[in-house]
Amino acid sequence: MAEKPQPVSVLYCAVCSLPPEYCEFGSDFDKCKPWLIQNVPDIYPDLLKEVNVKEADKVADKLQSTGLSSGASDGAASSATKQEEVKRLPGGKIKKKDKQEVVIEKVIRNKRKCITTVKGLELFGVKLSDASKKLGKKFATGASVVKGPTEKDQIDVQGDIAYDIVEFITETWPDVPESAIFFIEDGRKVPAA
Repeated sequence: MAEKPQPVSVLYCAVCSLPPEYCEFGSDFDKCKPWLIQNVPDIYPDLLKEVNVKEADKVADKLQSTGLSSGASDGAASSATKQEEVKRLPGGKIKKKDKQEVVIEKVIRNKRKCITTVKGLELFGVKLSDASKKLGKKFATGASVVKGPTEKDQIDVQGDIAYDIVEFITETWPDVPESAIFFIEDGRKVPAA
């Protein structure tokens, strides 16, 4: 005779009522942290390290207020400030900073017509509306600022001017180095320099 299956006991967070494995994806993970550290420290070992760093910072602050300091406390304080500088998105994901690079891509439409897209000029402090006017005048084509597929602004220039545009960008905007300009060829990023 087969045994009856026993019900599984599931532990739920007392703060957000999710299983502890999913607390980091909830809306109030910061409120859950003390409960998680106390009840299930093995699931999030990084939280224990974070608590230890904060306690070390408190001790370092007390030492500095009394006039004593140590080299180890400076390293702990700087690592804590670095953690605070990182931007976190909802869900606990870390937001990456955009690399300062200009990406030029040639898109073929209707078998003969080409559009050259320029992405990333705004990262160098270039105003895209002014840049599109200058590109349109220089190459005697239509140029406009449009939203790209990633919801970021880019410049679309009519025509195949991909290789001529590199020299124009470096001459017009000296803040943009040629080493920061890349082409998209066959789905791969290739440096222009």
